[in-house]
Amino acid sequence: MDQNSGNSHGRVVAALHGVSMRRHTTGQVILDSLDWTVRAGEHWALLGPNGAGKTSVLRLVGATAFPTTGTVDVLGHRLGRVDVRELRARIGHVSTSQRVPGDLTGLTTVLTGHTGTVQPLWKSYGDEVRERAHGLLAELHVKELADRPYGVCSGGQRARILIARALMADPALLLLDEPFNALDLPSREDLVDTMRHLALNRAELSTVTVTHHVEELSPAIGHALLLREGRVLAAGPVGDVLTRERMTACFGRPIEVSRHGGRWLARSGGFG
Repeated sequence: MDQNSGNSHGRVVAALHGVSMRRHTTGQVILDSLDWTVRAGEHWALLGPNGAGKTSVLRLVGATAFPTTGTVDVLGHRLGRVDVRELRARIGHVSTSQRVPGDLTGLTTVLTGHTGTVQPLWKSYGDEVRERAHGLLAELHVKELADRPYGVCSGGQRARILIARALMADPALLLLDEPFNALDLPSREDLVDTMRHLALNRAELSTVTVTHHVEELSPAIGHALLLREGRVLAAGPVGDVLTRERMTACFGRPIEVSRHGGRWLARSGGFG
């Protein structure tokens, strides 16, 4: 399967070639001979059972880990030959496990994305930076949270604030590590709408979303990568990857998959 189809002429944003990762202490194989390419404007979903290697892949393309063997190129630079601190500044990262002081307002939380810090560096935030932060809160439909403490925001509100924070650096690549974790249904749907909006309005932005549930994928997701035991089971256009046969092979039990209006549904059961 051609995993680059659908945007074959796009600029390569991230490329993994022959990548393997082993745990230093035990030698356990985490990733095994993985090949994968993300191009500008592509939106990928990473799916697989617990322990499949999803977080490790995200760490590689986020320049926070290095492969044991193989090569990783991100935004035109090869890991091991570039100052990863500068590279990380051009990559947006969103995770519900991110440490954000609860007393920071929504606006201040977004501002810290400009400096890549946990605590605000006030001297770095001029009028233009503040205007950009306000604009991102408005774009993600949470401008009313500018003065609200992060700690009292709902899970869905926090997720959108964190996305706004990640976008402060105007990244070419946005990585989302289980952003829907613990969200209720309305919050999930708000976040799905947000991801669709970003895809429509930022043509060159590439995203990679790690999730356990296909129901969380926005209609903007055009590609999917299935991982099982550290290996690529399938990668390519989402309609070719999220099939009954491949999902069943990936998760080790019968899974039925359907798609309605660009949204996905998966459930386990017989195929009678």
